[in-house]
Order: sequence, then structure tokens, then C-alpha cells
Amino acid sequence: MTDPVPDPGPDLDPLAAWRRYAGPCVLLDGFHALKHALRFGAEVPVAVTGDRAAALALADELAPDVRDALDGLLAEVAHETYASLVPRPHPTAVAALAVRPSRTANLRALAHLPRRTPVVVLDQPRNLGNAGAVIRLAAGFGAAGVVTTGTLDPWHPTVVRGGAGLHFATAVERLDVGELPPGPVFALDPEGEDIRGLKLPDDALLAFGSERSGLSRELRGRADHLVALPMRPQVSSYNLATSVAMTLYHWSATGGAIQGSQGS
Repeated sequence: MTDPVPDPGPDLDPLAAWRRYAGPCVLLDGFHALKHALRFGAEVPVAVTGDRAAALALADELAPDVRDALDGLLAEVAHETYASLVPRPHPTAVAALAVRPSRTANLRALAHLPRRTPVVVLDQPRNLGNAGAVIRLAAGFGAAGVVTTGTLDPWHPTVVRGGAGLHFATAVERLDVGELPPGPVFALDPEGEDIRGLKLPDDALLAFGSERSGLSRELRGRADHLVALPMRPQVSSYNLATSVAMTLYHWSATGGAIQGSQGS
């Protein structure tokens, strides 16, 4: 459960606003994260940049659809001030804070049937960057959501940075295996059936084990189908994001519909 977001104060300067919202809000690190969050309806109470003119020029080039919103949001601060607000300064010198979507609304979206697109399940993932890359992929394919099990926080700032703000384009939550949304579980495992002979249903849960140890015993026991990706002998494994991309592509190529793309 997320902390309540404070009401906006009157005429707060950017730094005061940042301090007010930093606790309950999600860090959007970089221009592209802010761009995507705005495109998908995020509530962004404060955004700062070390170079407002450069950020708006980037919007003119890459994101004219949100240029006006950025113009109204972005406050210029000294570059040193901007750098003090983020763990690792982004080349675009843009950062913002966004209200995290309601967990209740996300769980409702994940559980809703009939589902037209799969849910991606990351079973006890370990690498924050990999989790972010998977969320970016899932959003690109129009997946209904990304669920993680285990201790990794899918809303960690490093995950949000890796996801380029696309957490706001799909439902992202952490659940126990017993709390997974309804739908047949197709779990990726080297002992499974070759994916090339399968059609993955739209309401599937596509489950992927951790980068180091594969599927947990609990998730494997919950699986309805074990599925294997084609792989040359003596190659140990694929990167997690690569496995998710191959599986989502197979789903889309055999009948799944990717929602229309927008902008850069």
C-alpha cells in the first residue's frame, strides 16, 4: 500500500515541492521516463530540469504530443541542484515525481476477465535493470500487466528507470504465487514443450524464473504448461528480458494483437 500523496501547497517553489512529494511519489529519471508517464496518464506534481530550453527542444523533436504538458510542468533549477535530487544524473537532466497508481486499481485490472493480452510473471527476479527492461517490453506489447514474486520491488527507482516510465502503461504489482491473477500459467522451462508448436492464449500468465535459479518450486507447481524456447545445445540460457521478448513476440505473431504505437 502506498503512502497518501500530500495536497499541493500554494505556489511552492520547485525544491519545496520536491521535498513535499518525494516520500510517497515515484521518481521519473530522465526525459523519456517523464514523457511516457505523461502519455499514459500519470499524475506528475513536480518536474525539474537543469536545462529547460534543451528539454523542450527534445519534446519538439521526439514528443510533440506532450510538449505543452512539459512546458507547463518543467521548472529550471541549477544543474547542481538537479543532480542532488537524483541518485545518478540522467544525460537529459530531467527528473520528476509521479503519483504511484492505486494498488487496488492495478489488482482489479490484473484480475479482470476476459483478458485480451497476457500478464507477465517474473518469479523471484533478482536484477533491477532486467525487471525494468521487462516492464518496458510488456508495455510495448500491450501486456495486461507485470507481476513479480519474491523480494524485488518492481517500483524501485532503478526498475522505473529501466522501464523508461512505462510502469504507467500497464499494471505492475508484487504478489505471492498464491495471489496470481486468474488464467492458465505457461511457465518457461528447459524441460517444457517447444514454444514453436504452441499458440499462447490471450488470457495466459507467462511466467519466467529468476536469472540464476529458474522457476521456484511453488511457481512450477502452479504451472498448467511448461514451455521451452528454442536454444542451441551448450548455450546455457537467455537473458531474462530476451526470453520475455521472444515469448511475447511468439504470442503476438500467432494471433495476439499489439495495441497501436504512439510517438517515440
